[in-house]
Amino acid sequence: MATFSVIFSSRRRRKEINDQENLARLLKLYQKLVFSLCLKIMHDYFAADGLTQETFLTAYQKWSQFDGQNEKAWLCRIASNKAIDYLRKQKPAADLDQVAEPADRQTPLDQVLNQELMEELQEAVKKLPDSLKGDAELYFLMGKKTKEIAKEHGKPLKTVQTHIYRARELLKNQLERRQP
Repeated sequence: MATFSVIFSSRRRRKEINDQENLARLLKLYQKLVFSLCLKIMHDYFAADGLTQETFLTAYQKWSQFDGQNEKAWLCRIASNKAIDYLRKQKPAADLDQVAEPADRQTPLDQVLNQELMEELQEAVKKLPDSLKGDAELYFLMGKKTKEIAKEHGKPLKTVQTHIYRARELLKNQLERRQP
């Protein structure tokens, strides 16, 4: 029996490693796509960032249930479902028809509004304290990951994560104050 438990434990460990490697691969391939989909649905940068993380966490947890066909579409479906569920909690049901509109049917007005949102975010990042500004620009505007920022600039990962967290809170406050 002891041999069986060692073999079973070894197989479980290999499966966890494979799942983690698969998650890293999915993130590398589809993170920007999933984020842009969430942003187009949510029209909220910070909510889209959180939903992107939730999407990949769900994909990691449900990978064994995935049939292996078209993982891009599978991830986009998870992301859109998460965004719609989030909006259901936030908005009346009558507004959901507009929110669920596919990205390829986005109106010119929506495109302009998304561009304006990014410009507002750029302006808000410029107003951050110097200690947070550099990491915030790399993370929010250039789409770099915290690990990349830490490695490229020789900073501890926790420091970069703390800077991003603080910058996110300040940006959220700035952008919420600008809302009519």
